[in-house]
Amino acid sequence: MRLAIRHTTRYRYAAPIVHGLQRLRLTPKETQGQRIINWTMEYEGAHEQLSYDDQNFNHVTLVAADEGASEVVVTCRGTVETEDNAGVIGLHAGHLPLWAFLAETPLTSAGNGVRELIAEVERSEEGMVETLHNLSTRIRDAVEYKTGTTNIATTAEEAIAHGYGVCQDHAHIFIAAARALEIPARYVSGYLMMDDRVEQEATHAWAEAYVQNLGWVGFDISNGISPDPRYVRVATGRDYRDAAPITGISYGAATENLHVDLAVEQQVQEQ
Repeated sequence: MRLAIRHTTRYRYAAPIVHGLQRLRLTPKETQGQRIINWTMEYEGAHEQLSYDDQNFNHVTLVAADEGASEVVVTCRGTVETEDNAGVIGLHAGHLPLWAFLAETPLTSAGNGVRELIAEVERSEEGMVETLHNLSTRIRDAVEYKTGTTNIATTAEEAIAHGYGVCQDHAHIFIAAARALEIPARYVSGYLMMDDRVEQEATHAWAEAYVQNLGWVGFDISNGISPDPRYVRVATGRDYRDAAPITGISYGAATENLHVDLAVEQQVQEQ
């Protein structure tokens, strides 16, 4: 499947900015089952400083705002070809060792809420993958998907206590639970082609767990499936902070507002 993606992020500032720096993780990965056909990044009110691959093999671009800019726009466009690998990514790669994905982070610390969820998960005789799907189902039942109830600083335990959350929260809870079971797990940010619409308001997030003899396997807790060809992996990390699409700092003006336009659709290939 070929997916055409357009992703625009627009920052408007209350006053001209003195200095601003954005760290972008917006370039899809070249991994098993996924190939970039073309990808471009364009900037208004800013310019690229440098790019590099980080410890998770995420492609990172640093962009500096033009001095005096009152608006910064980042637009990504491209086409990615995907295949169905039943969510299996394969063996571990990256500068971080596998054991690093067993360690808790502030967003994925396992407390009483996570431990209670684990106790309620049925261990499948069919193997670890089925057990992890059972974990995914239990999380989705316990934490209803609802926008506007959490934010990027919400921890796994806080989301369980609220009983509501979004894909980021579901992923953090899954990661916390898997690590508590001594299974390496990581966060994934990326794109998802929706069945009912092209235009979207945000990127998507899911989780991956490392399963013996298979490697990394994806689990989209919010949708109750393993990723299929509608998914595009962009960045991975120990939690959201390692894989956030955009992070940055600015001096001289407070951000007035942030607006995101995102479109993901299947590209029809000519015969």
